[in-house]
Amino acid sequence: MNENKLLGRWGEETAARYLKKKRYRITAMGYTTRFGEIDVIAENREFIVFCEVKLRKNDEHGAAREFVGAGKQKRVIAAASQWLQENETEKQPRFDVIEIYAPEGVNTKKPGITHLESAFWEGK
Repeated sequence: MNENKLLGRWGEETAARYLKKKRYRITAMGYTTRFGEIDVIAENREFIVFCEVKLRKNDEHGAAREFVGAGKQKRVIAAASQWLQENETEKQPRFDVIEIYAPEGVNTKKPGITHLESAFWEGK
């Protein structure tokens, strides 16, 4: 596995651990369809949450959330629609972005994490 894939997986696992501490239940990770991929799918009492995880060493070139553009949002929403067709739920869908700042990559002991709830939505 190349270094970027390894780092991406580490970021997704870090985000999942963070969500678990916040009392979310992890439903799926790396859900892929022909429309796109969702890094982490989690749920709490009210929402089924589709999370895009963005990992950066720092915010020197802009906040990580700025790299979730309209095209990426569309793909995540399309993949979420597919997931919702395959999995029955009464919960309201929500689209979050989790920013992880890891200056030493996978060796970062305490990465900075920012969880942006309802970071985007269908029709935005």
